[in-house]
Amino acid sequence: MTINIDAAHMGATETTMDKWVKGRVIAIRRWNEQLFSLQVDAEVAPFEAGQFSKLALDVDGVTIERPYSFVNAPADTPLEFYFIVVPDGPLSGHLSALQPGAAIRVLARAAGFLTLSEVPDGESLWLLSTGTGIGPFLSILKTDVPWRRFRQVVLVHAVRHASDLSYGDTIRDIAQDHSGQFRFIPFVSREDTGYALQARIPEAIADGRLQARAGVVLSADRSQVMLCGNPGMVRDTIEVLTALGLKKNRRRDPGQITMETYW
Repeated sequence: MTINIDAAHMGATETTMDKWVKGRVIAIRRWNEQLFSLQVDAEVAPFEAGQFSKLALDVDGVTIERPYSFVNAPADTPLEFYFIVVPDGPLSGHLSALQPGAAIRVLARAAGFLTLSEVPDGESLWLLSTGTGIGPFLSILKTDVPWRRFRQVVLVHAVRHASDLSYGDTIRDIAQDHSGQFRFIPFVSREDTGYALQARIPEAIADGRLQARAGVVLSADRSQVMLCGNPGMVRDTIEVLTALGLKKNRRRDPGQITMETYW
């Protein structure tokens, strides 16, 4: 899904044609009718897990570009991007139709602040996502940084339908590599799966279901929370977390809530 970056982030993505690098599609994976992962071979500048790039195609003589987060860790290749096909969207439908070998342009330098270098230390790290907002968190979890800095790491992925829960193999590998330190909690709002929480993230925090399921304390003195997903989830979750005593994290005023919105 395309990222809606706030004004500070948008300024970091302004670019000209000489800042693009040529890429080649390696593979494309279709998770369901709307969700896709695109793997691209391109030589981009070093980036930090959690950051985003831009992809661009020429469509009917017009260059169309949109930002997408990296799913791969910075040290891994090929580059990988997770996206949803937006009805009548200018780019996502064209991306989903690409075949291996197709040409694509990638922004040479990544941008964005949804990174652990922006997050203060804590006992537990909560990564709360909806939809394709899980992408940057998977990039972060594939590095050694969260495992060195936090005793407990909780990944939450909230979707509408069970078929929208992608990257199961990746999450199982992470769980196996970090047994005892990692918790994964899926949310499926429109189906009773028997294994996922059937609720919205802010509601499950407010009534304690999420913390109970994770077996991890969520508090201002112990936790750091990163949010990535639709604006409604981000807004409502910040409200609930604020009521628990957490506050937004800023460089000049460190807190416990770091966020980015997808829409």
